[in-house]
Amino acid sequence: MKALLSFFLVLFIGAVQGQTVTGLWKTIDDDTGVEKSIVEIYQQDGKIYGKVKEILNKDRADVVCDRCDGDKRNQPVQGMVIIEGMEKDGNQYSGGTILDPEKGKQYKCKLWVDEDNPNILNVRGYIAFLYRTQYWKRVE
Repeated sequence: MKALLSFFLVLFIGAVQGQTVTGLWKTIDDDTGVEKSIVEIYQQDGKIYGKVKEILNKDRADVVCDRCDGDKRNQPVQGMVIIEGMEKDGNQYSGGTILDPEKGKQYKCKLWVDEDNPNILNVRGYIAFLYRTQYWKRVE
């Protein structure tokens, strides 16, 4: 009986962890389908943040955000926090921002794990009613 209970507990914990936005995610360019980077999404002070851990194109590993404003201008993209201040809102996170380092633009953001595939993260950046959604893959 204990073994059966332990088995179901492990399954439950795995299902709950599979639904979290935290962890490592591989970014995919929504226009080209090219894998671009690994972003670590983490919780800090009750909010969600995301940092570029690795740029996958080794020729661009040292790229800086030359189009960014403020303290991120001319800073390395690798190691940069690009998702900031997200708060849980039902099954998604919102209320924060995402930075597109290639364009140097910051957008309002929503994040949610795909309910049919917990290894896919929906990442939506938007201005007013215009938006763009990317689908990032969980790194095992």
